[in-house]
Parts: sequence; C-alpha cells; structure tokens
Amino acid sequence: MRTIDWDEEKSCIIIIDQTALPDKMAVMDICSLEALQEAILKLRVRGAPALGAAGAFGVALLARTIPPMMLPDFVVELKAGAERLKRTRPTAVNLSWGVERTLSRALAGRDIEEITALALREAKAVADDDVARCRAIGENGARLLRDGDTVMTHCNAGRLACVDWGTALGVVRSAIAEGKRVSVIACETRPLNQGSRITARELMDDGIPVTLIADSMSGYVMRNCHVDAVIVGADRIVEDAVFNKIGTYNHAVIAKAHNVPLYVAAPLSTFDFARREKDVVIEQRDPDELRRCGGRPTAPADVPALNPAFDATPMEYVTAIITELGVFRPPLDFGQLRQKLKI
Repeated sequence: MRTIDWDEEKSCIIIIDQTALPDKMAVMDICSLEALQEAILKLRVRGAPALGAAGAFGVALLARTIPPMMLPDFVVELKAGAERLKRTRPTAVNLSWGVERTLSRALAGRDIEEITALALREAKAVADDDVARCRAIGENGARLLRDGDTVMTHCNAGRLACVDWGTALGVVRSAIAEGKRVSVIACETRPLNQGSRITARELMDDGIPVTLIADSMSGYVMRNCHVDAVIVGADRIVEDAVFNKIGTYNHAVIAKAHNVPLYVAAPLSTFDFARREKDVVIEQRDPDELRRCGGRPTAPADVPALNPAFDATPMEYVTAIITELGVFRPPLDFGQLRQKLKI
C-alpha cells in the first residue's frame, strides 16, 4: 500500500505508522486534524514528499470535520486549521506546500459541499503527482549510476518517505530496474534510527543488497571501502544550502574530502525560492530522543541535550540535485532556474 492515502469507506486518512518499524507494518487511521498533527510530530508519517501529501489530505480531512456553519465562518475555520497544520513541522517545506496547494484549489468552490469535494480531489492529485515525480527522479538519477556501484545514503528517502517509490532510494530502484547491480550502505541515522529501522527494512524487503553502519562510520567507510556516490533526500532546498536530516552535513564534508559525489534527490516542491539558509528555522526536538532509546535511558535523565532535527549542507558540497525535470548542478541561480522551469 501507499505510505499515505485516503480511505473512502471510513472517510479518513490512512498511513503506515513508521514508529512501529521494523517490527511490523502497522496501518493507522487518522480521523481528525489533531490526530494528523500528532502523527506528524511523532514521525508516524515523515519524509518531505509524504508530508506534502499529509498536508494536502489534512486540508481535505479538515473540510469534512468542521462542524456545520455558514460558508464565511467555514472558510475562516478551514484557513485557521490549515495554518495550524503548516506549523506542525517548520523546516520541511513540503508540508506547507501541500496545504497551500490544496487550500487554494478548494477555495475556488462556491459552497461548502464543493469546497470539500475539491479539497479531496486535489489531495488525491497531490498524492498521484508525488508518485509520478518520484518515478521521474528515479529515472533521471539512474543515469548517474553505473553497473556495480555502491551508494551510501542517510536517513530514509525511500517509498516510506514519499507516497511511493522514493527519491534517493527511488534512484537506486530505477537503476536496478534498468538492469544495473547497485548495493547500498545505510547510515543508522541517530537519534531515531530511520536508516536502520526503515531504510534497511525497505531495501531488504525489495531484495536490494544493503549494509548497515553507524553514522560515525561514514568516514571510515568512504576512506577504506568502495563507495561510488552518496545520495540523500532533502526537506528544503534554498539557493545556498540543502536542509536534510541531521548528520547529512557530516557525510557531505567527508564525501568531498574523499572525492565521492554527493547527490540530492528531491522534487521541485522541496525548493524554497523565497529564502536562503539564514532565513530557515531548524526544528528542535525533544531532548529525550537522545537521552532514551526504546524506552530505556541511555544517558543521565537531567543531562542537557541538543537535538536539532535537520542540518544545512552548503551548495559547495553538493555535486548535483536530481529532480523530476532533470539534474541541476550548483551553483544554482534561482532566478534563472525559475524562468527555465516556468515557476
């Protein structure tokens, strides 16, 4: 099934609860805006493209759960709920993008019934569009890989970070579909282990060769083992930096030191044409994610802990950005890029 979808019978969002991985593939019903916000905050649904779909489906769900009222009041409530949803995770731009795209289309409706119908129609279009974009990213990125290559990746940028197929892992899947032999080195991605819990599970389920390493081993591996490329996803791309899961910057510096290309695979919806690195707020998460693991303490309960969810990798460390419309190599002139893409 898709990572996130709409259940017609129950009239609610359904997601794969990623906090249950790798033990089981659990499906969860999301029946209210508050439940969706909790799922996003707890990383039950995560990954920039999947969050775009979550934002879109969230608007559709909100439109169906607002109590009966007059049209002007309904619009006020819908817009207010959409704003609350956008603020759930501030760094990943796709969440806001999905909300705004769906809300804009829905508000073209002439009455509550039409607004509600348009919201769901657009949310489904966002989800279908994400699958098509990821397939195109995979095809464009596969051209950068050769038969026999080994790819290092960080966090999870596979189908569970998207509606389906994946971005970074979509490149790997597409290369394998073309008949190339590709293996993956997956960094565990502390503190929540998305690489070990999710990426390793995804790749093993698909029969793709994968080796798990601790995040701190990437320097050793790039210096002593065979690594042909590092491919990661992105949560926001600005003109001078790529924001991705914390630890990406470390791997980028090490990759450059060892002449290993670093590719970022992401849809154009992840591009933020209005901001630069200094303008982006990095989400700070609960310090207990560091102080505890699997419900057990791993540090003194009162030790101060810093827990940013993302870091910024300057463009000078990025070899290329793989999108659904092609491969772009820094330095990027966002003005020229917008004209070229007609955005």
